[in-house]
Parts: sequence; structure tokens; C-alpha cells
Amino acid sequence: MAKKGKNGSKKAASREVLVVGSKVKDVVKSAGLQSSGDLVAAISDKVHDILSAALKRAEGNGRKTVRPYDL
Repeated sequence: MAKKGKNGSKKAASREVLVVGSKVKDVVKSAGLQSSGDLVAAISDKVHDILSAALKRAEGNGRKTVRPYDL
């Protein structure tokens, strides 16, 4: 079942993964924990959401450059 976004619409199932799965798993493992199979995809979805908001903020401020403070 696809997750629903804030406006109730289904999220795109084919979003590109933006994080390095092995690095995420290394961090979790170094904390003495295990990661579920869908953790990397969930983190990537969060990154997409953060970037989408940053893009809108930069555009709203009349800039074509996304800066760290847009996050």
C-alpha cells in the first residue's frame, strides 16, 4: 500500500533513492541496532520532502540557487 502525502494523494512509488544504503546501514549497525528493509527508502523519501520544500523556498525568494538555510 502506498503512503499518502499531506494532501491525501499517494506518493510516487518510483522516486529515485538519494541516500547510500550501505552508509545508512553502517550508522545503524554502529549504534548496535538493526535496520529494516524499507528504512533506506523511507529516509530517501524524507530527503525528497526536505529538498522539495527547499526548492519552493528558494523560488519563493526569487533565487535560482538553493542554499543550506533553505533546508
